[in-house]
Amino acid sequence: MTKFKIKLASILLVFGISFGMITNVATSFNAEPTVTAEAATLSASQKKQIAKINSGLSKKQKAAKKWIAYRESRYSYTARNGNCYGRYQLLKSYLHGNLSAVNQEKTANKYVAGRYGTWTKAKSFWQHHHWY
Repeated sequence: MTKFKIKLASILLVFGISFGMITNVATSFNAEPTVTAEAATLSASQKKQIAKINSGLSKKQKAAKKWIAYRESRYSYTARNGNCYGRYQLLKSYLHGNLSAVNQEKTANKYVAGRYGTWTKAKSFWQHHHWY
């Protein structure tokens, strides 16, 4: 009877640890910060201009755009990676010397519209290639 209790306790312990690890791994894939420090540094005017730029996007398109921004730069308008810059990691040449958040938003929308048609299609491409 004692060996049975030890085996049962061992099995439950292993199962409990495994389940806990699986749960932690699964939740870590979905974890995304909802507020960024960078958003707080934008002026009211910039926030208003960005809202206007994105006003034509559906809720689904905005969500896809946000998803890409998180993966490309963790929402940072000042992120750098070689010749890529900003929230959407656009080539600096696309920004024509204007690295402002407002210009990044405008340029990203133009880039995605021209290359993919929609942000959801850009997201799908990103999911398969890890870039867009």
